[in-house]
Amino acid sequence: MFFTRLSEVDATYKSLIMITLEQFQEKCKHDSKEEIMEKNRKFSWIRKVLIGLAISIMIAAGAFFWYVNDYYQATVETVEALQSDESITVTETDDTITFTPNGKDPEEGVIFYPGGKVEAEAYAPLLRSLAEADLLVVIAKMPFHLAVFDADAAEAIMEQEVSVQDWYLAGHSLGGVMASSFAADQTDRVDGLIFLASYPSNDLTDAPFSALSIYGSEDEVLSRESYDEAQAKLPDDYTEIVLDGGNHGQFGDYGLQEGDGTATISALQQQQQTVEAITAFIGNSHQQ
Repeated sequence: MFFTRLSEVDATYKSLIMITLEQFQEKCKHDSKEEIMEKNRKFSWIRKVLIGLAISIMIAAGAFFWYVNDYYQATVETVEALQSDESITVTETDDTITFTPNGKDPEEGVIFYPGGKVEAEAYAPLLRSLAEADLLVVIAKMPFHLAVFDADAAEAIMEQEVSVQDWYLAGHSLGGVMASSFAADQTDRVDGLIFLASYPSNDLTDAPFSALSIYGSEDEVLSRESYDEAQAKLPDDYTEIVLDGGNHGQFGDYGLQEGDGTATISALQQQQQTVEAITAFIGNSHQQ
């Protein structure tokens, strides 16, 4: 597909150059030799610009597709979590992965935005465990594995899952940043915001909901400077939890993330503590 798109770009610019050449030849029919030579020089310059532009676009497109196709993939540990059983039904589409508690009609739901360049399936173990607390949990699959390309993904999910009364948005790393962007624009549709190794991009100090921030003590990917600065944008009653021994990548199952610290607890332990913190946060939200 990538090379097909490059060929389409190349063909488009070749067509443009040929059209320009035909127009040039038509205009030169009644010109003198000197005028034709002068127009030749101008056309040659225009043609070089068009060719250079075409090459630049092809290089940029190649670099982009190389970047987005180099992403963290889910490990084999996620396979079991993606299977339906007597407790949880797992439904996967092109846009979402949904975990539905069997025999329940959840009125509370969590929409999750994956971290940047991380396969959505990598969060299945964490979010399946969360669904076992009688919550409808939906992972939003992002274009090119980057939530920045679909910050409003939660809207379509909310419209589809009409039985859910209370929605909580959650996200890991870049996913949390983009989830906060949606929440800031749709404060009346969000009942809580959950950050995993993340922080808000918008001012939420006057938001009618609270927020939960969780990160690992060994996280060396999260920018602490940006994180600390962003705390001023959170609601006054936000909750912060530091997982002792946790790192950045173990919220999902996609292997060691480049630049991350070494965790002193297992991914399972980190995810169990995260589920406990989230369920407590949602429970407390109902008491307020």
